[in-house]
Amino acid sequence: MEEIGRMYGYDRIPETMIHDRLPRPRATPEIEGEERLRLTLARLGVQEAVTYRLTSPEREARLRLALAADEPDYVRLANPISADRVVLRRQLLPGLMEAVERNTRVRERIALFEIGPVFLPRRHEPLPDEVARLALVLTGRRALPGWQPGDTGAIDFFDLKGVVEHLLSELHVQAEFESAQQEPYLPGKCAGLKVEGSVVGWMGELHPMLVQRYDLAGSPVQAAEFDLARLLDAMQLRQDLALVSPYPPVLEDLAVVVDEALPAARVEEVIRRAAGGLLERLELFDLYQGEQIGAGKKSLAYSLVYRSGERTLTDEEVRAVRQRVVTALQEDVGGSLRQ
Repeated sequence: MEEIGRMYGYDRIPETMIHDRLPRPRATPEIEGEERLRLTLARLGVQEAVTYRLTSPEREARLRLALAADEPDYVRLANPISADRVVLRRQLLPGLMEAVERNTRVRERIALFEIGPVFLPRRHEPLPDEVARLALVLTGRRALPGWQPGDTGAIDFFDLKGVVEHLLSELHVQAEFESAQQEPYLPGKCAGLKVEGSVVGWMGELHPMLVQRYDLAGSPVQAAEFDLARLLDAMQLRQDLALVSPYPPVLEDLAVVVDEALPAARVEEVIRRAAGGLLERLELFDLYQGEQIGAGKKSLAYSLVYRSGERTLTDEEVRAVRQRVVTALQEDVGGSLRQ
């Protein structure tokens, strides 16, 4: 058509207006979700990186402690452009770690994320599964030195967890964190992210033995990699809103002693269920372990806010709720109030 138009002459073709209606715009939740992810992470000070989809098994093996004997092979290129770009990547983190390695020489704090596909080979199938992933890498100082005093300590697991929690809040995704052991993370500092009952990825501090393979400044590296499609599938486009209560809140602190191995999330679950609809906010503000409470125990101190949307709460109502919470903690998790 272009050749005919050129030979005939574009100037001889009459101009006409569009006679058809424009198509009705349709929502694209996947694209909207990705853009919301990018904007949220940018507001949190995490920069987007775009790394190569082509890599080599040796590059990805830098983030592996051991290779499984029955591990499927990579998707290999028939005509690679270079010796170090011969296969399609199966993870995002190795590429991000190489970007961190190049930039850590000139920057004291690095926070990167990437959204992109990985290519997982399928046995006896010619084409791989192309899965969208989200990866994060944080390392260096929590805050750069400045004229105002700030926390310049090393970024730790809880900084990464805070970023992930804020991200989930923006997407309105209900998720849980559970302790896990997964390569390439350090045991004891690794968590799985569960959405709708299934794990969608892992996060934690990279194992020091693996970090030593990179030319870094020595700071611990916090990383995460999640299945992006499953996160976006759980995203809630509509949320229920409630009127702001005109009645005053009732504030209360509660310190409970439980077994050291018991997750704080389990304690919070018991408190929320026992307190019911009058509990407006629950926040953990202190963790104590020491001789005063005995070996193998820990004290978790919570700030509770009670409020009703219909009336001012009385002392009797608040005491009744508190008693239900204390009884539930004793019966469900073996907890006791700290004296």
